[in-house]
Amino acid sequence: MSTPRTRLRRLVPAIVAIAMLAVLLVGANMAVASSVNANKAASAYKFQEMPIAMPPGYHPTQTIRQVNPAYQHLVSWISSVGAGIAITDVTGHGRSDGMCIVDPRTDDVIITYAPTAPAADRFTPFVLNPAPLPYNSTMAPMGCVPGDYNGDGRMDFLVYYWGRTPIIFLARSNATAPSASAYKPVELMPGDANGQYDGPDWNTNAVAVADFEGNGHPDLFVGNYFPDSAVLDPNGINNVQMPSSLSDAQNGGGDYMFQWLGGTAGPNPTVSYQIVKNAIPYADSTGWTLGAATADLTGDGLPDLYIANDFGPGHLLYNESTPGHLKFGLAWGQRGAITPKSFVLGRGSFKGMGADFGDLAGNGRFDLMISDITTPWGLQESNLVFMNQATSGKQMQQDLARSVAPFNQDAEQMGMAWTGWAWDVKFGDFLNNGNLDVVQTDGFVKGTIDRWNWLQELAMTNDDLLSNPANWPLVEPGDDIAGHQCPAFYADGGNDQYVNISKQLGLCTTADQTPTRGVATADTQGNGRLDFALARQWGPPAFYANESPDLGNYLGLDLYRPAVGGGTPGQGLDGLGAPAYGTTVTIDTPGHTQISQLDGGSGSAGKRSFEVSFGLGSYNGPVTVNLHWVDTSGQQHQQTITLTPGTHNLMLTSSATEVASS
Repeated sequence: MSTPRTRLRRLVPAIVAIAMLAVLLVGANMAVASSVNANKAASAYKFQEMPIAMPPGYHPTQTIRQVNPAYQHLVSWISSVGAGIAITDVTGHGRSDGMCIVDPRTDDVIITYAPTAPAADRFTPFVLNPAPLPYNSTMAPMGCVPGDYNGDGRMDFLVYYWGRTPIIFLARSNATAPSASAYKPVELMPGDANGQYDGPDWNTNAVAVADFEGNGHPDLFVGNYFPDSAVLDPNGINNVQMPSSLSDAQNGGGDYMFQWLGGTAGPNPTVSYQIVKNAIPYADSTGWTLGAATADLTGDGLPDLYIANDFGPGHLLYNESTPGHLKFGLAWGQRGAITPKSFVLGRGSFKGMGADFGDLAGNGRFDLMISDITTPWGLQESNLVFMNQATSGKQMQQDLARSVAPFNQDAEQMGMAWTGWAWDVKFGDFLNNGNLDVVQTDGFVKGTIDRWNWLQELAMTNDDLLSNPANWPLVEPGDDIAGHQCPAFYADGGNDQYVNISKQLGLCTTADQTPTRGVATADTQGNGRLDFALARQWGPPAFYANESPDLGNYLGLDLYRPAVGGGTPGQGLDGLGAPAYGTTVTIDTPGHTQISQLDGGSGSAGKRSFEVSFGLGSYNGPVTVNLHWVDTSGQQHQQTITLTPGTHNLMLTSSATEVASS
């Protein structure tokens, strides 16, 4: 005879099934409710798509990549990344109205200006040339990260590739205007090539720049995807692999930390970095990395790092560095009785594609959003929105020190769980109302023949077979997997929920549903209006000027450290100073606290500009601003100042001083 305990145990599967059905029904109802609010939420926004100037005679012709013979039946899959975009101050005039674009249709890295740039900031667009460094057709750029890498107050560009290690294009002191000859290409990892490349065959898809050491200079995180191999060599040997698992692949190209050693300015500028071995625990450095994001979660002046990995768990690394020594520990979320494993930070099996930190709750703490594959009747995972549960930086520090990441996953409750085949993601306050919006790129391989069924069969394949490319299904020209999905624009829909208004904003038209990869945001006109740009995979990039009619007041901060070996601001490519990497800013207005940072390069294939901006809504009074920064001698400083709404240039030394624009 069965006991009550036995009968209860037999009922558990049915109870679980009913609970899951209830969750799905609630989710469906919430999705419907969100769609009802989309038109209302979208009514406050307006964006104008504008053409982007390209180099004279620019004529894209490539529609697919050449690949290793072992990948030929996967050529469209291998050709699904490479479009990148960034917005920055190219001219040094103090406005973030220049652009760096990576276009897979030519495999060129293009420097141009934003469509909103004034005449003084316009120049003839050009292509960055790696010569005389060794470079050949088996290499292709994947992304561009603007930054001042030698600290001379001039904007440089770090370009990362498949087929080789990154190159840093340093601005020359004698350059009078942006041009191909104004930049000197320098190897990140110098070698003795004698005209031939002899470095590792890195296949990089993520670079994050931050002052990890806390010495006032930019260190680098470089995340690779494929293992070192000739992915783009049509005559290459069969030494290539695919992920060893769709949920826990550990055979990726490897993650590396680079420590800044020094740099010089001049007509032949230099910069020097070195790899720091074991800065990241080895077991956490072998994933298939697609994105990375940084933020100082504890308030100790040292930025922490999140690594977004495809085909397996991402990693939250808390910064334990000391002067001269880069070191990171690992932290995980905690699992409750009804928490799915993949909703636990650092434990998931989803396809992490991009990440960004931002203050979504408006409470002075950094939250984290991660892009995943979320296609109904395809692969239905979930975007992840991890809300910060720490009550203070001190508590966060204590939790991370014991390897606990105090975050709760609330994507579905907030209406941002399901986008499609999502990639890069960026936060930004496009209405200046004090609430962050979210822009997210989307789509995989565009064609006419739906191949989702083949991908679903692959998902059931034994992991022991997956690393061999021969066991993967055909993904060739004409095949389509999530190829007609549109970028998302999540806006506040009320009731603590977000709603995707991309269709209402004209970001999703039947005429052009080209998959997108990178998102870049910037106040390109210096008037508090946040614009954005998208990199399209096998399509032209797109720029969207913010013409929303009723923007709130704002506080915009351009934060600098004194340039070393810089010239006269406003002449040549000389800016006011070097970006104050890692500076965290908290503002207080009546009833509202917000936090942001000078971000050196979070995300995936897109990079935001360096200005730090806050929406103030209708508030037009004095703003209390708390700054936390590190100077170039490694000393930490904190200062509270009062500023009026608008744009301010601050020079950060031992104190914060307002300076005039160039």
